[in-house]
Order: sequence, then structure tokens, then C-alpha cells
Amino acid sequence: MKESSQRPPGLHKRPESESEWFAALLALVRHLRGPQGCPWDRQQTAIRFAEYVRGETEELIEALENRDAECVAEEWGDTLFTLLAVAAAAEEEGVLNVGEAMRGAHEKLIRRHAHIFGGREAGSPEEVAAMWAAIKSEEKAQRHAPKSAQ
Repeated sequence: MKESSQRPPGLHKRPESESEWFAALLALVRHLRGPQGCPWDRQQTAIRFAEYVRGETEELIEALENRDAECVAEEWGDTLFTLLAVAAAAEEEGVLNVGEAMRGAHEKLIRRHAHIFGGREAGSPEEVAAMWAAIKSEEKAQRHAPKSAQ
């Protein structure tokens, strides 16, 4: 195998924080799909990458069940990388904006944790699950309501 002297994108210096590593991994995924990247990665669609997520997730579950820390780290990384590949392909296909998706997930999780961030009370995991389901149902109803009713 030929050694590459090309530095991976996003690695002008070794990342130190989780956010730097996340940015470096996302940059690597995007690079692999770019003109100087990998033909195989460029050929894949968001749907095809999403299909690979299934297998990676099964491997992660198996590693977790076996309580194999080294394997968990590897399979978690593989799963994250594959999810980012889905995102990069979906961006190129015009069906996703990664930043907007992360913002939306962040906002949703805050809304759905109303017992932490919204002044509601939940004293048990069951109450939290019921609150989550009720909030999710309200959100779904609002999404499907006619624009004039919102």
C-alpha cells in the first residue's frame, strides 16, 4: 500500500477537544467525497450509506453486549463516521443541511426534556417517558396543522 504524504483535511494540527475531532472527522468525510477523495465514497448515495449504518450499529451493539471497551470505541467511531457519510451525501443531494439538522436536534432535545429545561416535573423514568411522548405528539400535530392554524 502506498504511503500518502498528504495531510488529511481538518488536521493542520492534532485535534485536542471532542469538537475539534468532530470537525476533523466531518472534514475528512467531505474530503473523501470530493474531487481529490475516494472514488468509492463519491459513488455512494445517502441511502446507500444509511444502509451501511445498520451493519455498523449491529456491530456496536455486539461490542456493547460483550463489554469490550476497545471494540466499543472502534465500532462507535465506525458508526459515527458512517452517519457523517450519510450526512455529507444527503447535503450533496440537497436533502440535508448538517448544521440545521444539529440545531434542530439540539432544540428538540431541550424541548423534550421539559422536566430539566422547561419547568415541568417528572419524578420517575416512566413520567419522563410519558412527558416525552406527549411533547412528541404535540410537535407532530403542530407540524401537520394547516399553516393558518399555527
